[in-house]
Amino acid sequence: MAVNDLVLAMTGASGVAYGVRLLDVLLRAERTVHLVLSPAAVQVFEQELDRRIDLANFQLGDLFGSAVDPLLAKRVHYHDYRNFLAGIASGSFLTGGMVICPCSSGTVAAIAHGLSQNLIHRAADVHLKECRKLILVPRETPLSVVQLRNLTTCAEVGAVVLPASPGFYTKPRSLEDAIDFIVGRICDQLGVEHHLFKRWGEHGFT
Repeated sequence: MAVNDLVLAMTGASGVAYGVRLLDVLLRAERTVHLVLSPAAVQVFEQELDRRIDLANFQLGDLFGSAVDPLLAKRVHYHDYRNFLAGIASGSFLTGGMVICPCSSGTVAAIAHGLSQNLIHRAADVHLKECRKLILVPRETPLSVVQLRNLTTCAEVGAVVLPASPGFYTKPRSLEDAIDFIVGRICDQLGVEHHLFKRWGEHGFT
């Protein structure tokens, strides 16, 4: 049974532009997105994109930095990171997968050790126990042995570790092109069709 609903969480790692672009692509692909932001992600939004987000009074336009098409906005279900009554906190709520983009090292550690300190951790734990797709998008360098071990633990229990490391064989001409490469690779994992970059071996690739 195909499930249209996806979970997208953004945490306090650098690279929130990846998450914003991913959300836009998923909505335009007519997927329903359950969105959760951590408090640290809010700080990164202000630092990297000069966007101020109030988690207590969330407005989708604040995240995108502009007005949002009402038809797209209807596909977003925002959940407070403290709300364990949200459907995505339970395995009985069906989804087609979850992405944490960007994914902080602290979030990776919490998932690796099953801490479930907030809704993001809990939803990730649910996806692992239900054997559903869980994609973690870390963007940190270099990585310590502790971080590598935590990522390995997540991979060993079924998570997909997809670092925000753009490929250059597509000859990106802008930052947006580099972002689209990662977003496209995430979509590949979710089974969401896209045309964000030319694939290796495609006609006219060079």
